[in-house]
Amino acid sequence: MDVVTRLQLHNIKPSVQRIAIMQYLMDHHTHPTADEIYTALSPSIPTLSKTTVYNTLKLLSEHGAAQTLTIDERNTCYDANTAAHGHFLCKRCGKIYDLSTAEAPVQSQFMEGHNVHEIHYYYKGICKHCLEEERLYITKNN
Repeated sequence: MDVVTRLQLHNIKPSVQRIAIMQYLMDHHTHPTADEIYTALSPSIPTLSKTTVYNTLKLLSEHGAAQTLTIDERNTCYDANTAAHGHFLCKRCGKIYDLSTAEAPVQSQFMEGHNVHEIHYYYKGICKHCLEEERLYITKNN
């Protein structure tokens, strides 16, 4: 799906800034922060401000076009993937990985009579890449 269609499906009026920010989220599956998005886009959009990036990300989240992630206590991150899935934060390298629904259980929209609008699965630990680097370091130095 193209960016303009996605924005329109979420009742968001496309603008140059909104299109660029949504496109960035769709292209970069790194769960970027607002500052990372601003730093990446500002050279090509000189009129872009940090306030616009923050306001646009808030709008995208409120309309369901993106997810706001608070897995990291220091940073708020964003994800264009709004399908049910979990997130894993590596406490060593700081990267955030998507977990499939097979790895993160999905709950019903209704729980104990409540109408659930959002479910967040956050897992924290050491990622497989950091564990492998550690294993190689120990093997090399023993």
